[in-house]
Amino acid sequence: MKLRRRASPNHGPRPVSGGIDILLIHYTGMTSAEAALDRLCDPAAEVSAHYLIEEDGTAWRLVDEDRRAWHAGRSFWAGAHNLNDRSIGIELANPGHEHGYRPFPEAQIAALEELCRRILARHPIPPQRVLGHSDVAPQRKADPGELFPWRRLARAGIGFWPDFPASAASPNPDTRAAQRGLQQIGYGVPTSGVLDAETRAVLLAFQRHWRPARCDGELDAETADRIAVLAQIAALSP
Repeated sequence: MKLRRRASPNHGPRPVSGGIDILLIHYTGMTSAEAALDRLCDPAAEVSAHYLIEEDGTAWRLVDEDRRAWHAGRSFWAGAHNLNDRSIGIELANPGHEHGYRPFPEAQIAALEELCRRILARHPIPPQRVLGHSDVAPQRKADPGELFPWRRLARAGIGFWPDFPASAASPNPDTRAAQRGLQQIGYGVPTSGVLDAETRAVLLAFQRHWRPARCDGELDAETADRIAVLAQIAALSP
């Protein structure tokens, strides 16, 4: 893979302590890759990412990995805030839900797989911490969305995808248990036992990543089952 270079001024130093342990996938949510590149490199926008991949597979490096790009915004995962400090961000050119969301082309995903493999060879990022923007900012973001092929990436050794059993849960899952499971996985969610707007936003983000066939923010049996499976895996992880 040959990376094109377009330097963004929107970055800063990483904290002295800690390291890079999250790989965060985004979509641009703009009408063209050119417009996205311009925005990510505009100092007035105060936003950036380490990489951008166009739909034809052309890949751009915008910020060096040892610098803190500004891509995650207000974010949370597994007890940590300010995820720009510890993550690498990859933007995929896609109009997003506001401008005609569409599947990610083969050339783009093949380039993403190659780039991710290179990043993971440089940084010890656990599979469970290859995430989407909506996972870490569910109240604000929907990307990369339900059309993103998480299962394919896992087969390529990027992230993970467990074998989910057929749903056998009660048709009335326990909301508090699901909230606790989501917390165990890493999501920021209350454990009130109430299916409020905040919980529904997290459920929708969860479904976009882990149950994309139905994304409605409802706690149905299959969603509850998948939360339980992933929570158990998270509990057993080091």
